[in-house]
Amino acid sequence: MGAGLSCLATDDQKSAINTPSKLGLGDLPESCIALILSRLNPSDICRAARVNRTFRRASLSDHAWETKLPENHQILLQKLFISCNNNNINPQVLSYKETYARLSSPIRFAADTKEVWLDEGRGGISVAISWKGMKITGVDDRRYWTHISTHESRFQTIAYLQQIWWLEIEGDLEFEFPVGTYSVFFRLHLGRASSSKAPSGRPITYNGEKIHGWDIKPVKFQLESSSDGQHSVSHRFLDEHGKWVHHHVGDFVVEDSNSPTRLKFSMTQIDCTHTKGGLCFDSVFIFPCRR
Repeated sequence: MGAGLSCLATDDQKSAINTPSKLGLGDLPESCIALILSRLNPSDICRAARVNRTFRRASLSDHAWETKLPENHQILLQKLFISCNNNNINPQVLSYKETYARLSSPIRFAADTKEVWLDEGRGGISVAISWKGMKITGVDDRRYWTHISTHESRFQTIAYLQQIWWLEIEGDLEFEFPVGTYSVFFRLHLGRASSSKAPSGRPITYNGEKIHGWDIKPVKFQLESSSDGQHSVSHRFLDEHGKWVHHHVGDFVVEDSNSPTRLKFSMTQIDCTHTKGGLCFDSVFIFPCRR
């Protein structure tokens, strides 16, 4: 039957049947492209936007970016922009792509002592707390501590401990973390920065002659979390010289992204039988555990 119908067709009709239509990527429905893009990571979505106009329009759609945002992104925008008196931004009118861009750029709060950003590499929200946002015994007494400007810190400054008998560093944070598991770290470096004016990109050299006391008794790290009632305690000797080290304090789990998680973290060495010194303290970091 098919052969018979073919015989009845005109020459022009036969040509149309035998020649496939020339469809390109631009002929795909925009909604279909947006669905495909939603499966890509943010960097790949931006690259795909260069394919053609249809891909570019699809890359701007909320559907392509919705899965890249934390489930409580509206709460985060309210907290980080409106509460910080950033009145030139209205979170209600931002597209999902604009929201992602805003959250991906580091946002300072708490008098610029804390910073939060949407960390694409780790797949979630990360937070940094400067030493200036911590309670540190004797930090304003130049007999014990020195404040050093450096490009090696997110906050452009670090605290250097020259010598002290009683070391106690305490911090806290109340923040609406998205659901997930997070790790807390103290960023420390043994040795004094010998040059705080090194050109950007060039490593600062450190003098290790004043390092002492960390091999006699261990440092105590603690973490308390209101979200899961966790209380982590660890004791560790500081013995890694010549590099910045992220010392793991503990982990906490967030199950409700709409309620603030309250954290307390500390680093102490209060054995007064000996002094300790030669330590640089930068920040406390909170990272989502890698998926």
